[in-house]
Amino acid sequence: MEVKASLKYLRIAPRKMRLVTESVKGLPVAEAEAQLKFNKKQGAEPVLKLLKSATSNAEHNFQLKKENLYIKLIRVNEGPSLKRWRPRARGAAYPIKKRTSHLDLILAEKVPTVSSRQPEAKTVSSHEEAPKVRPKEEKPKQISKMSEKQVAPKQVLPKQKIFRRKAI
Repeated sequence: MEVKASLKYLRIAPRKMRLVTESVKGLPVAEAEAQLKFNKKQGAEPVLKLLKSATSNAEHNFQLKKENLYIKLIRVNEGPSLKRWRPRARGAAYPIKKRTSHLDLILAEKVPTVSSRQPEAKTVSSHEEAPKVRPKEEKPKQISKMSEKQVAPKQVLPKQKIFRRKAI
């Protein structure tokens, strides 16, 4: 079972967020939380908050245990940029892009558990036979009205001149 959580429009540049997320990718949840608590980067706090949200969703909605979860995927995508201007010399203005990030987090189980929500696969017992599939019937091919001798000759089209900027 996989549990998804996302965070949109975070006002930290994606390049800076990827430094934080790469350090916790593939780790168990408890170990990833410890890594993020002691990480000094600005992006560690929102990632920790997202991870706690995803684990609480897994525990409450799907009855999964926190000890059995690990970070399967954590992706940072670029969100829209806020365009701002900075005054420069001689009355000029230079653009500033204040970038935003979108985070996607997927938690998965180390050892899959069978939950009551997942339907079990049906098995066919020996006394029950699987339904037989009928083979497709072939349709007889229709013979064309024109015989081989009566086939119309191919039309020859005049050569078209193709414009090329450079000679070959």
